[in-house]
Amino acid sequence: MAADVLFQPFAFKGLRLKNRIVMAPMTRSFSPGGVPTEQVAQYYRRRAAAEVGLIVSEGTGVNRPASLNDPNVPRFHGEKELAGWKRVIDQVHEAGGVMAPQLWHVGAVKTRDPVWTPPGPYDSPSGLSRPEKQFGEPMSEADVADAIAAFADAARAAKDLGFEAVELHGAHGYLIDQFFWEGTNVREDAYGSKDLTGRARFAADILRAVRRAVGPDYPVIIRISQWKQQDYAVKLAHDPKALEAWLGALVDAGADILHCSQRRFWEPEFEGSDLNFAGWAKKLTGVPTITVGSVGLTGEFIASWGGEQSQPASLDELERRLDRGDFDLVGVGRALLQDPEWVLKVKEGRTNELMSYDRAALATLS
Repeated sequence: MAADVLFQPFAFKGLRLKNRIVMAPMTRSFSPGGVPTEQVAQYYRRRAAAEVGLIVSEGTGVNRPASLNDPNVPRFHGEKELAGWKRVIDQVHEAGGVMAPQLWHVGAVKTRDPVWTPPGPYDSPSGLSRPEKQFGEPMSEADVADAIAAFADAARAAKDLGFEAVELHGAHGYLIDQFFWEGTNVREDAYGSKDLTGRARFAADILRAVRRAVGPDYPVIIRISQWKQQDYAVKLAHDPKALEAWLGALVDAGADILHCSQRRFWEPEFEGSDLNFAGWAKKLTGVPTITVGSVGLTGEFIASWGGEQSQPASLDELERRLDRGDFDLVGVGRALLQDPEWVLKVKEGRTNELMSYDRAALATLS
């Protein structure tokens, strides 16, 4: 049997989770025109029925013209779109699940469909997709204010629809993260700075607006990362002091839970300690954290995009760190995408039934 630590309940504000396992957000392009379908609802229902503690949805676009780079990724605004999400959360609740939508703006990231373009200009802090790579024009102050309002409006809609929490996507080189990164934020106004805490103002203003929209007791999660899709080696914070200042600014602005993305959860964040990103975040801020990164599988997810197959991997090291109190929750991505019943199999010790991950799983909503 798996160690009990993964299956202890977790409670925080309005969240009441049956275990510590979180379905990590994974982009699925199965919502034509941005509207979640019944098939999308059933996809999430299957995981709720199989005892995932908290489901975080795929990234879903806020109300800006170019918030998404794919016409079949869902949006979280509009009558039809929100009706689709209402169907999703109702199905998840019927199956006994708990869910948060992930609110997303991709920023200066090229479209995934070569024949489709978004219905408006790209947003970015400085018109850069990576250091010194021009991609559109910098956002005006009015654009920035509108984007902040769009996140707050979507968060309010999530609460109204019955989702138990909301997550902001502030990682992986997308819009919020582009403001964090000195390589893509060279603004000279209030949203740019030589210091990371200064560049965190955009995220902090979003968090404050979201908090006003949902009230003090509604859980707000933000996903963050050091690495970028544009450059895997980037570190925003090179030492614990810088990390504490950055994350402290986010917590002070209203972040309740930090979802700390790294490519391999077992890798230490700084020399001299085996604490990973989520471990340092919890130590420095005191708030709950989620660890994520190749949980339950050999190989990491970026290599899997190139076709590398991943095999089931031991959870011993993960459980050791969780039991030590390094973090509170565990994000599971590809293993749950491949197999809706992964949690039940781990809980019941059916390790011989755990499945390898194959990229072909991306082509279906199994």
